Amino acid sequence: MNVQLKTDPLSSWIDTGGKPLMIAGPCSAETEEQYLETARAIAKEGYAHILRAGVWKPRTRPGSFEGVGEPALPWLQKAKEETGLPISCEVATPEHVELALNYGVDALWVGARTTVNPFNVQDLADSLKGVDVPVFIKNPVNPDLALWVGAFERIAGAGITKLGAIHRGFSNAQEAKYRNSPMWQIAVQFKSIFPDIPMIGDPSHMAGKREYLAELTQRAMDLNYDGLIIESHRNPDEAWSDAAQQLTPVALGEMLKGIEFRNESYGADFQDELDRLRGRLDNLDRELLEVIAARMSVVEQLGEYKRDNNVAVLQLDRWNKVHDSRAKWGQELNLYSETVEELFKLIHMESIRKQTEVMNQQPA
Repeated sequence: MNVQLKTDPLSSWIDTGGKPLMIAGPCSAETEEQYLETARAIAKEGYAHILRAGVWKPRTRPGSFEGVGEPALPWLQKAKEETGLPISCEVATPEHVELALNYGVDALWVGARTTVNPFNVQDLADSLKGVDVPVFIKNPVNPDLALWVGAFERIAGAGITKLGAIHRGFSNAQEAKYRNSPMWQIAVQFKSIFPDIPMIGDPSHMAGKREYLAELTQRAMDLNYDGLIIESHRNPDEAWSDAAQQLTPVALGEMLKGIEFRNESYGADFQDELDRLRGRLDNLDRELLEVIAARMSVVEQLGEYKRDNNVAVLQLDRWNKVHDSRAKWGQELNLYSETVEELFKLIHMESIRKQTEVMNQQPA
């Protein structure tokens, strides 16, 4: 995948004073009082560069709070006038785009549920032609890098050059620690394809619970993300949507004070040590691949044995045993259990593929 997109650097469309971009505000603009009080408190804390608010909220099931809609846009306007901060909101239809721009919204974002549908993204792209506005695109709900890339191609095709990516994690097929699995490797792969597109971390939607926000925020900063979008509400426990993952403006400020913002530049001595450690990693990776190759050799023998005894490839009890035991082994070695689980899912699926291939071969 090698796509060239014309993009403007982040510094050309917003001045962050050299700091990571910070977008903050409530999940939803619920009432004028609620939104303005939250916006004022965020502005007072001094960490935000852009205010956010959910105006239209795509919900899984009908009957949930789906946002105030157009009546909330004047509240955003007023917050902008009072605080001097730019305002942003999610758009999912051409009508949303038109209304947001008419009310002076400074930046738009495309949500994960929209990114997953190329027809919807193309409709948004068509409505953005001739417009000069920053557009952030969240990763799709499912871990599909091509869909994410395709959304950028469509929006860029409309002439938008102020583009940013929002990494908000991916839906879990089973119960997990985080509401949405970060799957950091997908964001890193995206960044390797588009190094000039700012990567914004969304720890709120990854976490689902405020107690995980700090660790996810730190991880994003450790990976040199260009900014964060975090939900903040004047009284999170009374929020009409996503109450568990929001922080008060003051609590958000306190959390950010505890985050280590890493240096991107380093001197010659540091580079020498970095090269030495990377050389060790290269050697270990080679050994790791050799071990995986040896494992696949045993898998091939296992496939032949199953074939010769007319036994099915997939044994669910074995699958469950591998899934449970490897995660436990990983924990004992101070590895993230979720990472180990994902790794062995891939390894086991490759083992099944190899055994299926062997099963369809004639014995020598």
